[in-house]
Order: sequence, then structure tokens, then C-alpha cells
Amino acid sequence: MLHTVNTAWKGNMQFDSEVNGHHLVLDAKAEAGGTDSGVRPKELLLTSLAGCTGMDVVSILRKMRHEPEYFNIRVDAELTDEHPKHYTSMHITYEFGGKDLDLEKLTKAIELSQEKYCGVSYMFRQIMKLTFDIKILDKY
Repeated sequence: MLHTVNTAWKGNMQFDSEVNGHHLVLDAKAEAGGTDSGVRPKELLLTSLAGCTGMDVVSILRKMRHEPEYFNIRVDAELTDEHPKHYTSMHITYEFGGKDLDLEKLTKAIELSQEKYCGVSYMFRQIMKLTFDIKILDKY
């Protein structure tokens, strides 16, 4: 299966990327010659990771008939100071809220995502340390 995106330069440091009929604006911050009118490419890698594992976790939890009221994924990544700037490690924090949450089921869903289903996690684990933790929130 081949995936393709088309990314067109719109001037300065701005690009419009079409992905499956959806448009995404990319841009640099002002200090780098952009106008800060869109997201940065490296941060999109973090978004891809969060979205991939998040969709897995929701799907698996639904199959377990255990759906939280609140679910958020935060990805923190260490970036090098020197060029080419790249991530050296990533940490995912899975935040859940709701009544009668079963930590064992939440953990199992996350582990299945990380070890079996999420291709983005798999790719990142090949080149850097990827860790996660789970937080159960009282207020959300």
C-alpha cells in the first residue's frame, strides 16, 4: 500500500499539505522566517504518535467494553541542540478520567497498542527510547 501527500509551497516558510483530501498548514516561527500560521513539521511527528496510539487504545477499550469519560495523550520529546535537530527520546503520558476505571484494562490496551498495533510507535522505537506512563485524573 502506498501513501502519498502533496505539499505545496505558499510563500515565505508556509506550506499547504493535502492528506487524504484534508489540508494542513505548516509554517515556521517568525524567528525562522515564517509567520507562525501553522504547525511545525517535527511537532507533527508527536501528533502522529499520539493519534496512532490513541486510536488504538480507544478501539481496544471499546472491545473490552471499558470506555473512559476523558482520555488525553501528551507526548514529550527531547530535541537535540545541534543541527540536524532531532528527537532522541519520547515519553507518552496517557491521562484517563471517569468512574470505575480499571487500571489493568487501561494498561493492557496501551501495551497492545505499543507492542502490536501502532506503527508509528514501532518506527520510533527503532531509533530512540520510547516510554509511557498512565495517569488517572480526579478532575478533568
